[in-house]
Amino acid sequence: MQNSMSRRRLLKWSGVTATVMVAGSLLPNFGITAAMAADLGEGDVGILNYAYALEQLEAAFYTQVIETPYEGITDEETALLTDIRDHEVEHRDFLKGALADGAIPALEVDFSAVDFTDRASVLGTAMVFEDLGVSAYNGAGKLIEDVAYLAEAGRIVSVEARHAAAIRDLLNPNSVSFAGDDIVDENGLDVVNDPATVLKAADPFITTEVTAMSLV
Repeated sequence: MQNSMSRRRLLKWSGVTATVMVAGSLLPNFGITAAMAADLGEGDVGILNYAYALEQLEAAFYTQVIETPYEGITDEETALLTDIRDHEVEHRDFLKGALADGAIPALEVDFSAVDFTDRASVLGTAMVFEDLGVSAYNGAGKLIEDVAYLAEAGRIVSVEARHAAAIRDLLNPNSVSFAGDDIVDENGLDVVNDPATVLKAADPFITTEVTAMSLV
């Protein structure tokens, strides 16, 4: 795969000002493990790693939700959230396989702001993640050069949109929240967010320092 996208600017995922590039299991001269820092790369590799990072975040979140279910969770909610967890794990593993040696390391996450015993906290966070994921795929599609990857991204984002609608319906049953004005515009089109916006929103939940040297 060719990495044809020029390096226009640096998007920092964390607040650390130093840029660290990961080339292997250890960063040269610093003794920092690959799990502590990663650059997404450029071209289609960068976009796939961008999606892979978000899928890692979602898979880790739903795994925790199922391992420590919130108080009062129903059988229906458990079944739905388990399905979503399984989908996110499959998305994560698919992207890792597609990237092969180009994949970033496993990211360390931070869910300390989430109260996993509380339904509103869990489902509210799930809504943020799902809406963010859909907007991320919508915004990244135009940057993908390989049509095969674009097709697969389209298949993934359609599932993510189903997740988003299901979570919103759990929070606001029998309402139009699943396609509310905050996510669907006056033209009937879904929200689009660029990588900078998405990475900033994801930052509080990521411990690993992740840099995006080539995403615009």
